[in-house]
Amino acid sequence: MKITLKKTEEQVELVKAMASRNRDVAYEAQMALAEFISPVLVKVINQAPVISNLFNNFSFNEMDSPSLPLDLYYDITAPEYVKVYSTSVPGGLPTNTVVPTVSEMKFTTYRLDSAVDFDKRYAAKSRMDVVGKTFTRIAQEVLLKMEATSQSLLLGALQAAQTNGDDHFVAAKNTGPDASLILDDFNKLLTKAKRINTAWTGSAPEGGRIKGITDLIMSPEMIKGLREMAYNPVNTKGTSTDIAATDSMRDGIYNNAGTPEFFGISIMEINELGPEQKMTKAFAALQTGFEVDDDLAIGLDRSRESLFRAVATDAENGSELNLVADDQYSVRQSKIGYFGSMEEGRMILDDRVLTGIKVDHQ
Repeated sequence: MKITLKKTEEQVELVKAMASRNRDVAYEAQMALAEFISPVLVKVINQAPVISNLFNNFSFNEMDSPSLPLDLYYDITAPEYVKVYSTSVPGGLPTNTVVPTVSEMKFTTYRLDSAVDFDKRYAAKSRMDVVGKTFTRIAQEVLLKMEATSQSLLLGALQAAQTNGDDHFVAAKNTGPDASLILDDFNKLLTKAKRINTAWTGSAPEGGRIKGITDLIMSPEMIKGLREMAYNPVNTKGTSTDIAATDSMRDGIYNNAGTPEFFGISIMEINELGPEQKMTKAFAALQTGFEVDDDLAIGLDRSRESLFRAVATDAENGSELNLVADDQYSVRQSKIGYFGSMEEGRMILDDRVLTGIKVDHQ
């Protein structure tokens, strides 16, 4: 991620004006730059995330209270009360709220913010690189908070998810320090997801095809397991343990190893998953029997509308990011500061969209 300001004559003069001794001139220049750069930062923030982009966005006026009519998102045979997952603070522990399906579910919103500053002399010397780095830092900090909140909500909902008294996990066949994903694990997860994702009548969905999983979020170690399927044995029954996949299957696995798709399912590779990694540690704190050196693959059905993000827009300019000149600095400090904030709320309406594979490395 990098914000670069072009060194045009107009922008150079604008940046120089930010260091003016005339406070009114300096503040006006700072606000003019904020209005110019704010839409750019919003585009960067919305395009750069990984987990955050799994949520469906809808906007609301910053003075309104966003909500969703639950009866439109649950089928007619749904129970009278349902569980909805949300967070009240950025990166906080998800809350499981039991509400009637006929109710209007209010979003709990929170503020993601960032404050940065730099020395006035950089503006006086038209150091566009320093000014650009300043706005890059704002985007990075807001982005990190968005990702942390999205990850916490996803993991919390997955840990608590149950359908008909059964959790949404399958255990990998192989265990131990060198355990990795095999084709049988992948197959079991697809079957688990299909049993969870039925039509509202309990039968097969429209068209007779049960999807269940559209995306898999995996660690680099899990992706390694996918590549190994091209040359490792695949059989799980019988006395022989050295039966390989067919040549055509092994060729298909090998050829797809570098693409973000596996047997028609999109693969999302992230560094936050894997033994001793950020999301793994967070999940270990939630799930009994899951250790920090284990691994986790998360299945997601994006064909269902379940993951939502409500984001506030400014009533004056319609921007999602409120970027203003920070006026806390005195003349003696010789600083120029900016304060950016974004108000949002996230919610998971249906935990049936979430499944997972646990790989035990003990």
